[in-house]
Amino acid sequence: MKRVGIIGVGQTRYERMKTEDTYADLVFEATVKALDDAGLGIDDIDNVITISNDFWDGRTISSMAITDACGSYGKNVSTVEGDGTFGALYGLMRILSGAFRTTLVVAHCKGSEGSNHFITNAMFNPIYERMIGLDSISSSALQARRYMEKYNITEEQCAMVSVKNHKNAFNNPFAQLAMNITVEDVLKSKMLSDPIKLLDASPISDGACAIILAEEEIAKKGPKRPVWIRGVGHCAEAYNLGDRDLAEPLSLIRAAKKAYTMAGITEPFKEIDVAEIYDAFSYQELLWSEGLGFCEKGGGGRLIESGATEMDGELPINPSGGVLSAHPVLVAGLARIAEITIQLRGEAGERQVHGARVGLAHGINGACGQAHCVWILEGE
Repeated sequence: MKRVGIIGVGQTRYERMKTEDTYADLVFEATVKALDDAGLGIDDIDNVITISNDFWDGRTISSMAITDACGSYGKNVSTVEGDGTFGALYGLMRILSGAFRTTLVVAHCKGSEGSNHFITNAMFNPIYERMIGLDSISSSALQARRYMEKYNITEEQCAMVSVKNHKNAFNNPFAQLAMNITVEDVLKSKMLSDPIKLLDASPISDGACAIILAEEEIAKKGPKRPVWIRGVGHCAEAYNLGDRDLAEPLSLIRAAKKAYTMAGITEPFKEIDVAEIYDAFSYQELLWSEGLGFCEKGGGGRLIESGATEMDGELPINPSGGVLSAHPVLVAGLARIAEITIQLRGEAGERQVHGARVGLAHGINGACGQAHCVWILEGE
């Protein structure tokens, strides 16, 4: 595989309600930041991938609302209706095809203008599951309970993830929820769907993110050191919740294996310096850590207790504050790639993991992590 690098990133600040900004405003801001970061003009981009969702945008063909804002006029443009990591994968494949040399990938979402319950209920089987009212929170509660009971994971261990990530968010200027909270605060917060409590869950968020990919020749000419894509893996498993064991993230295990094989990684906990994981709920950081091979099955709770995932630990996870601290749906996975890119450049400021050279970014699609996409990135 020829080398492809990430040469530019741009993010808006993630907020509960960006009343003053339209979708186009958010996309324009992120796009301009990414172009400035890469030292390019829009004429230097020959391929655009936009990431949006008709349900969240409240209109059909939602990508049409932002095509001008991302400068795609007169260019080859494709749209992805899923997490940003999958959109970035599509952009990568287009460069690897040899048809394009540069790709702008941009995602946007305004969760404040939709109903999470109504929208996420629609992702379930219309005959057997949708009618009972399942949504992203209640379905994740089923997964959390299955995982906790199968492997003796405690609510306190899950709460430790929330404490860590909200504390990390203080160092991230883009984060929405930075809080000094305790395990007790999490345990006493409002119950949403047992065992998930308010402080176990990610917030409603508005925002946008953009990255620019380029083939090696162009990437090396940029004003900043490129971050190279060493490996990517993705996998999806059964759609119906009852057709899979929710405590076993098989699609993540397979996606990670593909990415690690491509990148030549055999011991992920030792070889990866920093990770950004899609933690829409606190238990997910523990479960996904297991699926990524950072610890053994059922070892996620012991991993967080060991301090290994703290900022000064052996493998810091979510130094940005993660999705628990800002969750613009569709954008969150692309933001994980942007955050790892910043880390590997050494430009993360107070959230910088010192000496970070190899990083992992992760995104999900579907209920309870039905599909996963894993990226292994390396700095120069």
